[in-house]
Amino acid sequence: MNQPFSPMGKPVDRVDGRLKVTGGARYAGEYPEEGLLYGSVISSTIASGRVVSIDISEAVKVPGVVAVLDHTNRPSLASYDENYEDADSADGSPFRPLYNDKVLYSGQPLALVVADTLELARHAGSLVRIEYEQQPHETDLQAMLDSAYDAPAELPPPRGNFEGELASSALSVDVTYSTPSEYHNPMEPHASTVLYQADGSLQIHDKTQGTQNCQDYLHKVFGLEKDKIRVLAAFVGGAFGSGLRPQYQLPLAVMAALHLKRSVRLTLTRQQMFTFGYRPRTVQRLRLGAAANGRLLAVGHEAIGQTSRFEDFSEHVVEWSGMLYKCDNVQLTYKLVPLDVFTPLDMRAPGAALGMIGLECAMDELACALAIDPVRLRLTNYAERNGNEDKPYSSKELRECYTQGAERFGWARRNPEPRSMRQGRQLVGWGMAGGVWEAMQMKASAKARLDADGSLVVSSATTDIGTGTYTVMTQIAAESSGIDVENVTFLLGDSSLPTAPLQGGSFTVSSVGTAVQQACQALQRQVLEVAKGLHPQFAAVTPDEARFESGNLYLGDQVLSMAQLAASQASGVIEVQVDAEPDKKREAYAAATHSAVFVEVLVDEDLGTVKVSRVVSAVAAGRVVNPKMARSQILGGVVWGMGMALHEEAMLDHDLGRPMNHSLAEYHIPVNADIGDIDVLFVEEHDEIVNALGSKGVGEIGIVGVPAAIANAIYHATGKRIREFPITLDKLL
Repeated sequence: MNQPFSPMGKPVDRVDGRLKVTGGARYAGEYPEEGLLYGSVISSTIASGRVVSIDISEAVKVPGVVAVLDHTNRPSLASYDENYEDADSADGSPFRPLYNDKVLYSGQPLALVVADTLELARHAGSLVRIEYEQQPHETDLQAMLDSAYDAPAELPPPRGNFEGELASSALSVDVTYSTPSEYHNPMEPHASTVLYQADGSLQIHDKTQGTQNCQDYLHKVFGLEKDKIRVLAAFVGGAFGSGLRPQYQLPLAVMAALHLKRSVRLTLTRQQMFTFGYRPRTVQRLRLGAAANGRLLAVGHEAIGQTSRFEDFSEHVVEWSGMLYKCDNVQLTYKLVPLDVFTPLDMRAPGAALGMIGLECAMDELACALAIDPVRLRLTNYAERNGNEDKPYSSKELRECYTQGAERFGWARRNPEPRSMRQGRQLVGWGMAGGVWEAMQMKASAKARLDADGSLVVSSATTDIGTGTYTVMTQIAAESSGIDVENVTFLLGDSSLPTAPLQGGSFTVSSVGTAVQQACQALQRQVLEVAKGLHPQFAAVTPDEARFESGNLYLGDQVLSMAQLAASQASGVIEVQVDAEPDKKREAYAAATHSAVFVEVLVDEDLGTVKVSRVVSAVAAGRVVNPKMARSQILGGVVWGMGMALHEEAMLDHDLGRPMNHSLAEYHIPVNADIGDIDVLFVEEHDEIVNALGSKGVGEIGIVGVPAAIANAIYHATGKRIREFPITLDKLL
């Protein structure tokens, strides 16, 4: 269709912004309901063993307590592992809440108190006494490295002769980096409000990144018909991967609602947010061999990550080392160590955020050993093809990211000698790193409906976890339909809407956005057919000759109102639904988002403090649909990367097998005082292969490479190479 105006690419304000800042947006734990009951979870205090008895005698005496559920009296549940699998399951046997007397980890939910108020439920919960038969446990990855086994995830096969080329290299580095466990900690805790309907159906407001995933999970676990389950997530207060799988508060709340035939709300405490998925701890060994001119001859990346004893959680930690740089001799391995903990879970840029720490710090060590500028070393080994797949990229402007980022940062003024740059009494360090994230597209569906008042309603069952999905989809729909942004409404967060994948992996725009685009384009074609039926003189007009703009259809010098065309139909609407999937032409190409991160740190040697004073993040992500939303995503990723580098660490008491710092007071994340200037620039990148929108997504790429760039800057400032993350002051003193 002839489309002269373009809402896409504009910094449109959030269409849901007013609701959020005025308190009009309701989250999962905020929906009112007459007679609502409240739940409180009782968690295990041991890490391994079994429950011998649960004494609820004092709890049930509390006025207002309605029920106490545990594995002995909860509603019937499915018996097979496949019933508990979801769209983001790991290999193994999924966790089953309140299933039996086995204790698999500390913090495991063992009982649920339900009462008239939250305060009563929590008070009664404090009166429950549990007797255990305790068994030995192990939660220390470092102590169990010898028990590591190959992860079930398929890795790229070895290339060339890694060991031989490494041994004959003019120079090599062999270094080991470790990263800690980290928890998602979104601002909104996980919550489920289950509204029990008169016909026995359930309407559920849940904090999730996939309403249909939750619907399917509940259907299988409880044996309920899908049309009796409606899951809603209109607003989500951050998730970062924590909502990819149904978390245990959801089935527990449903258990209580089914048992009591009443509406129930269950909201986890901040401490309980540390009792399920997290970014796994890793130990990574990098071995790089190079010629004297810096050309990579061998790349080896071995990683060991933790998992639970009931599931094998694997993520792509090492694969990036086989694709970011050109090298003919590559060896990648990933192993797992089972511990008495809950299964890890995807967290922003899963795998890449960790693996790129090892790779990009090792590249910096190689650059120092060769006395080559870190940017020059990366350009020397620039890869035009993805070596893991042996495919060309659909587009790749990483070279421009290096060039433009370095220029914006002022990299040419860098003195390469460690400890050579100062600002007053503080040491100054400049470091950099590259970033990469796979540009994916999933199958998705969308519906577009043109009403007689000229408004357009587009819908898909995706979610908006704060990334700006409402706004971006509205822009795509406006441009693809020819209807102004203010007359477009996008509906999401409802399992009854057209099918959508989980929101994660930076593939929502490419997946759901493509479906929205196709639905609106199909709507245009349908509108044109209606116009032809009403005006036979336009029967020969082709779609390419038609123009849609501001709610009108232009056919030559004739202007037809799209609203009137919809009103002419018996139903008063024109409606279409499409199912979109990746174009087959993608199959011959690799697709990825890339970045280059440049960092300045100020280090006070006397105090051991590090201040990230400046960051430049140059990103190539195809077509940027909304620069304001995209910049916000990169800013958030950079701040999170600062946390990974300097602050975040789940500190476990291995004697008890549980986190010691399970609160936002003690689990440190960056605050305003920690954050310096962040400069985001988007490098122009055209991609007609990745998807029809030409967009790659930016949710993950902002964090990738940031921790490594900070670590490299700290080395440049101090001459100290810290290989254990986070880089806290005790490691610098």
